[in-house]
Amino acid sequence: MSCGNHHDTDCGEVLDHLYEFLDNEMGEDDYAKLRQHFDECSPCLQKYGLEQAIKALVKRSCGCDTAPSDLRGKVLARIERIRAGLPQEDEPVQQT
Repeated sequence: MSCGNHHDTDCGEVLDHLYEFLDNEMGEDDYAKLRQHFDECSPCLQKYGLEQAIKALVKRSCGCDTAPSDLRGKVLARIERIRAGLPQEDEPVQQT
């Protein structure tokens, strides 16, 4: 995604790291970089606001429920595979 305007940080990069920003899971420099982008880019700021609202709604709706430990383990394992750039179990492996 791009809003068509030049920014120091590309809109796609910002949106790729939106949940890290929302969850305060990034360093101060990266946080400041994204915060600056949101201050300059209204389409990304709107996306941020929408995701923030969805996250708050889910928290209100499901805040009392605890995920089963096997589900939690599967989700964490998938996150680690994605971060490592490994193919997902439901994706076909491409032969070269």
